[in-house]
Amino acid sequence: MDSCKIDNKFLYSHSLFGGLTDIELDKIRTYFKEEHYKAGDLILTEEEPNNRLFFIITGNVSIVKKHISASNPKHVETVILCRFVEGDTFGEMELIDIQPCAASVRADSDTVVYTFTNNDLYQLSKWNQKTYTMIIMNLAREISRRLRISNELLSYELYKKL
Repeated sequence: MDSCKIDNKFLYSHSLFGGLTDIELDKIRTYFKEEHYKAGDLILTEEEPNNRLFFIITGNVSIVKKHISASNPKHVETVILCRFVEGDTFGEMELIDIQPCAASVRADSDTVVYTFTNNDLYQLSKWNQKTYTMIIMNLAREISRRLRISNELLSYELYKKL
């Protein structure tokens, strides 16, 4: 029985699922797990393990990173890197490289997410190699897109300091 409350139309709106068929999406939806967070909850904590990709169904989150003050190395500030809303995803890097979280993720409002683990991805590869390959390519495209945005922001900040 399919307990996933989202449909294939929702999945088609995500770049991660571009090029996949309804049959492939039906299979992928069986792996999803629903999680609920209250406003202010930490969904992920910087430097702790994560093995999940998160799809925001409702709500919004902030991606936050610790920053050590240059003037006082004992003072640690939290910097908001970006915000994600309904329809966005986060956790792509940890799904691929199985490293600790690069940043924390905080629910800014009551938030519902569906998760997809790296074990789910592995099981999908055993089910259909073509589907697995398409998702990996789509993940790589999304990570590349975000890296390009980060590069633009970094170059702008460096240019301002010249």
